[in-house]
Amino acid sequence: MLDAVGVSFDWDEQSAGVAALEDEGTPLPDATVESIRRTRLGLKGPLTTPVGSGFRSVNVSLRRQFDLYANVRPVRSMVLGQRYEDIDLVLVRENTEGLYVGFETTIRVGDDPKAVAQSTAIVTRQGCERVVRFAFEYAVTHGRKKVTICHKANILKASSGLFLGVGREVAEAYRGKVEVDDVIIDACAMKLVLDPWQFDVIVTTNMFGDILSDLMAGLVGGLGLAPGANVGKDAALFEAVHGSAPDIAGQGVANPSALILAACMMLDYVDEHEKAGRIRAALTETVQDGNTTTRDLGGHASTREFADAVSRRVG
Repeated sequence: MLDAVGVSFDWDEQSAGVAALEDEGTPLPDATVESIRRTRLGLKGPLTTPVGSGFRSVNVSLRRQFDLYANVRPVRSMVLGQRYEDIDLVLVRENTEGLYVGFETTIRVGDDPKAVAQSTAIVTRQGCERVVRFAFEYAVTHGRKKVTICHKANILKASSGLFLGVGREVAEAYRGKVEVDDVIIDACAMKLVLDPWQFDVIVTTNMFGDILSDLMAGLVGGLGLAPGANVGKDAALFEAVHGSAPDIAGQGVANPSALILAACMMLDYVDEHEKAGRIRAALTETVQDGNTTTRDLGGHASTREFADAVSRRVG
């Protein structure tokens, strides 16, 4: 796809996940880490972290290792005839803190070694400030009108309360430029289903963002159409939001749209906006035409046939 639009990248292909574990004995080889450190840019396919292997999630490890603190997940209507139309939302999720830091333990009581389980969420003022500021800067840069701070400060008064308080402080610097409001997480989920058009950019903490982004993908046709960016000060990784699907690997039936859209986000990141726009337009036309779509979109085309159809429109 990127070749079709005339972008010249010097690709350095590296492995991670189960494939890397089988070949190199680790799901995150040093060569992969060094490649990202050198290029500061990556387009990442869905990775499987071995279950019960003692290894942490590769995705979480990459985000923390390169301090990719902002997870950007846009959703936009593309498929015709959906329940919701004209959806154009962006979720900005804090990517390195919260419950996903993995500070967990179990406590023995009597003969039960796991009678009590405890998870600790870590939320810092710095972490809150930089991700909220990122969301507002994103809104300004992309001509967005409103940022909604999503929280649970009514119950989690320390951790979520800090996020909300810092968010309101940061918002003051954008008064008159970007509208701001805040909403409790459970109410946000309901409102996204009842009236998603009231939102524009949503910024929230790690786990809330993980959950809401999947809900938002459902508004536009599912995770097969949902890209994501993991952005930090010194590096950025772009990916499909959906996870891996080992059960259909190698069958040529997967929908590549999410990864194509992630590549468009990467083009925008390196200021190739015109080329990103051409790919998005070609992808939208192919999906809406309906003659060459993958089975999750109601068609019978293979991954390659679908990608070739988009590439022809790009050309």
